[in-house]
Amino acid sequence: MSHKNLEELLSANGGPVNHLRNSPSGPNPYPVKLPEYTNWRDEQWAWQNTAVLFNQSYHMTDLYVSGPDAFKLLEKLGINSFKGFEVNKAKQYVPTTWDGYVIGDVVLCYLDKDLFNLIGRPSVANWVQYHGETGGYNVKFERDERSASRPNPVARKTYRFQVQGPNAMKVMEKVLGAKPPELKFFNMTTVTIAGRTVTALRHGMAGQPGYELFGPAADGDAVKDAIFEAGKEFGLRLVGARAYSSNTLESGWIPSPMPAIYSGDERMKKYREWLAAASFEGNASLGGSFYSNSIDDYYLTPYDLGYGAFVKFDHDFIGREALEKKSKEPHKIKVTLELNDDDVLAAIASTLGKGKDRAKFFDWPSAVYSMYQFDKVLSADGKVAGLSTWVGYSSNERKFLTLAMLQPEFAKPGTPVTFVWGEEGGGSKKPTVESHKQVQIRATVAPVPYVQEVRTGYADGGWRATGKL
Repeated sequence: MSHKNLEELLSANGGPVNHLRNSPSGPNPYPVKLPEYTNWRDEQWAWQNTAVLFNQSYHMTDLYVSGPDAFKLLEKLGINSFKGFEVNKAKQYVPTTWDGYVIGDVVLCYLDKDLFNLIGRPSVANWVQYHGETGGYNVKFERDERSASRPNPVARKTYRFQVQGPNAMKVMEKVLGAKPPELKFFNMTTVTIAGRTVTALRHGMAGQPGYELFGPAADGDAVKDAIFEAGKEFGLRLVGARAYSSNTLESGWIPSPMPAIYSGDERMKKYREWLAAASFEGNASLGGSFYSNSIDDYYLTPYDLGYGAFVKFDHDFIGREALEKKSKEPHKIKVTLELNDDDVLAAIASTLGKGKDRAKFFDWPSAVYSMYQFDKVLSADGKVAGLSTWVGYSSNERKFLTLAMLQPEFAKPGTPVTFVWGEEGGGSKKPTVESHKQVQIRATVAPVPYVQEVRTGYADGGWRATGKL
């Protein structure tokens, strides 16, 4: 039976928790290009030691917002300050619900007068488009859907690459034939590569100096080939989908908070009735060892995610009143967890040999198996200390790591905690979940970002500059 909208879909499937827990979808796809160009261990190594080229052309949705009210609309929906925001600047943009819970985060680029581009997972694009279409704003929208949501996965409007790593600036200087432009973090300019005009955004994902580069899709191959050729003498590697999804373990960004749209008052119900049943939110999945019958327990505030510094009360925005209250209340602290090697090995060993229970499979390098991953973290006395949302392996650090948010009393580096791995009752109906037993793995709280170079590399890059709020 087909459903008209998300609200109908959730009701038919027993509510949001039951629907998401048993959704057939797995983790966010990083489609089209190769899973590995060499091997994911060496590709991880390169972003800390030489240079890498990330191909981001396919896994994110682009929403172009234009018109006289575009600035007004985006300011109304974002926790960020828009003072001094002008053409050729960008920001990490975070909208919230009226209750102050996060919808998601994207990169927002100010491309031209009355023209903006939002790049990221579809939840923010959907929220912005809904308010633009229903709120009486004089704006227009153009969507360039991620490859997973389109019939022809390679037919994108733009290409999007990142050049990162200790040698990134050497690569850029060679391909440009001149010293790269001096730009502050999240500022943009245009450069020429292989005879094509390219927009360059000063950005970083691996804690090293680098650029995000984008332009018309037709120019993508020529630009990529020129960068790769220039980077050979500096050890540049192409990074495939497997390694790409694990870089966040070192840099500290939580990629997939649950958009807080599955419950709420009449205003949120109207939004769910606007969203298609086949939307990103309708197709998403919930996994992990943290269980609650209330979907609200999976929602996060900007403070939980480490985005407290983004919240500026210098403008009116949806969620302001709630966040003014939450800013004075205790909140979770984002940390990295180092998983105990022996306990991880025991979990992996349990998958070998017949006639015994096995732990949930640890995939490498990313072990995330749902769109919204929520694993339980326990204190030394067995109380729930917080939540883990991303888990995987860093070959650079030789560690399984998770990104977690803990109550303040458990968030000090060096604190011993327990990471609970696997689902209850042998697992859910998700195709990514095999029959297994839940296991407990010792862990130690560590800073976020985990890698020292990342904490010091973002001199003007927001929360990651110090690893603090």
